[in-house]
Amino acid sequence: MSDLPDLPALPVTFRPGRTRAILLTAGVLIFVVISGISLLLEDLGPGSRLSFVLTGALCLWVLAQLARVRVVADESGVTVVNIASKRRLAWAEILRVNLRPGDPWVFLDLSDGTSLPALGIQPGIAKRQAIADARTLRELAEARSGSPALPHEPRS
Repeated sequence: MSDLPDLPALPVTFRPGRTRAILLTAGVLIFVVISGISLLLEDLGPGSRLSFVLTGALCLWVLAQLARVRVVADESGVTVVNIASKRRLAWAEILRVNLRPGDPWVFLDLSDGTSLPALGIQPGIAKRQAIADARTLRELAEARSGSPALPHEPRS
């Protein structure tokens, strides 16, 4: 693919960096605060203290699951990791990469007629970065699948 100098070297990982940092920071803070409260409350027994710590750990785990979303592009295809699922796609399966105004994240139109949300590219906090990532993924999909460029370019 030497005729495509603007494309990044593969593998490349797209993830919502700022959102991820906020989620993980909040998870750790929640865990520390809830665990700290359990230690400061004098009238709690060991079981109650443990339930506080486990509640904090559960909150941290949920936020870590939300933060794990990503899209990984490599030579053979794309892996989409969403909150509760992971799906591997060959480049030829991706017909279009969509990020329309108002979309919460990128959607991949697939050759089987379905659409797959790719939560790893989301314009929430970093809109410009998400648009650039969606454009890069679209260009990679077009270059790797051999399909002609489609008119639906991600836009702000």
